[in-house]
Amino acid sequence: MNRLTPEQRFQIVEIYFGINRYVREVHRALRPFYGQHNGPSEQAIRAVIDRFRTNFTLLDSKPSTRQRNVHTEGNIAGVARSVEEDAEMSIRRRSQLVGLCPSTTWKILRKDLGLRAYKIQLVQELKPNDHR
Repeated sequence: MNRLTPEQRFQIVEIYFGINRYVREVHRALRPFYGQHNGPSEQAIRAVIDRFRTNFTLLDSKPSTRQRNVHTEGNIAGVARSVEEDAEMSIRRRSQLVGLCPSTTWKILRKDLGLRAYKIQLVQELKPNDHR
């Protein structure tokens, strides 16, 4: 079954506290509404009841977003100083010196400082007769 709507969760809590607080009885009481095999499982009913008891809510909790503390002004300034000191240093070596992972160093170089990686290639010199 798909995720339960808040109305369906309310119905589960209402039946749970109306009956003698047995999950199996709630599961049986929901059969007329959802059919024999389409209703929420006992595990889903138990999860709704546990969430209601602990958080006093029927809504989904928002996922916690992790704190991103690597992409800071101080780290951007450190990478910029590193580029001023030695512009030819590799990204891996630069990330070791600054103390960041290579992907973060690359993102700072690319997005914040507007620098592009390039490799110098030695080619033959073009002469005036080469245009023909």
